[in-house]
Amino acid sequence: MTQPLQLGLSVAIVAVTGGTPRVVTVRSGFSVPEDHRRGDEPLPHRDALPGAPFEPDRFRTLQDGVRAVAEGLSGLALRYVEQLYTFGDRYRDPHELFGGPRSVVVGYLALVRDGPLGGEASAEWRDLYDHFPWEDWRDQRPPLLDSVIGPALGGWIASAPDEGTRLRRAERAQMAFGLDGADWDMERVLERFELLYEAGLVVEAFRDRDLAARVDPSVRAGGPMPRALGRPMARDGRRILATALERLRGKLRYRPIVFELLPPTFTLHQLQLVVEALSGERVHKQNFRRLMISGGFVEPTGQYESQTGGRPAELYRFRRQAIHERTSAGAIPSADG
Repeated sequence: MTQPLQLGLSVAIVAVTGGTPRVVTVRSGFSVPEDHRRGDEPLPHRDALPGAPFEPDRFRTLQDGVRAVAEGLSGLALRYVEQLYTFGDRYRDPHELFGGPRSVVVGYLALVRDGPLGGEASAEWRDLYDHFPWEDWRDQRPPLLDSVIGPALGGWIASAPDEGTRLRRAERAQMAFGLDGADWDMERVLERFELLYEAGLVVEAFRDRDLAARVDPSVRAGGPMPRALGRPMARDGRRILATALERLRGKLRYRPIVFELLPPTFTLHQLQLVVEALSGERVHKQNFRRLMISGGFVEPTGQYESQTGGRPAELYRFRRQAIHERTSAGAIPSADG
């Protein structure tokens, strides 16, 4: 008998508030059915990305569906929407383990301007770096990398079944996390999370194996619950969110997507804060401002922001012509200025 298939939509709705990148989360309602409970169930992870089954009779396109879902749950108008990937790993939705359909979800990234949520009652803003604390380098190299992640990955590398696997694991960890003197690449967001998952170092890895082992004899549940590295999410929410952040960071270099997160007029300081919030790295203030102005990305409005606590800051607006004038050049400077 063919297993039924359910096509779903999931969206990472991102905004930046005063230098803090935020994502909309909703409450997940999954719990293990009573006939499969053993009394040792891990606590359910209630943070989930907004999503819903796709309704082909209602929506002409997938994007129409994701806009309806996202705007209905958040109450915010989407400024920018982009399809990410299709996520369809077996058991990605735990309902499948207990008789539900195989779930395939199309992930999306959506950008909105900062504002209060006015849709679903359970929707709330979360600091994006609560889910990925190792990705925020704005103040310093995250101590978590050297105190927790590095040693834990070292143990995983040492446990490899043979020398070839050990060397491959060591190389992957070094390149992904900038260990042992390797450079940090801000765009390897998904690779880092998936490496932690594979190594059993995030709570989702323990949770997924524990649930699958209840109904699938081929799956081995083992090991203690790992220390929480970042705030977990229901299903594969953090994998989708990591994909969204990676996509955003990649686009910072060649498309002026950052302006979708800003109000119509803004100061150069506000613009810099948004770029740094998404990249997780500081930019050189003077180089950044010079590039924004000389590169034709912004133009002055002739007005000033007086509520800065000091000298009034000049207000700028985005030049839409820059999209056509700079189709291949970097739109936003890299973190090294």
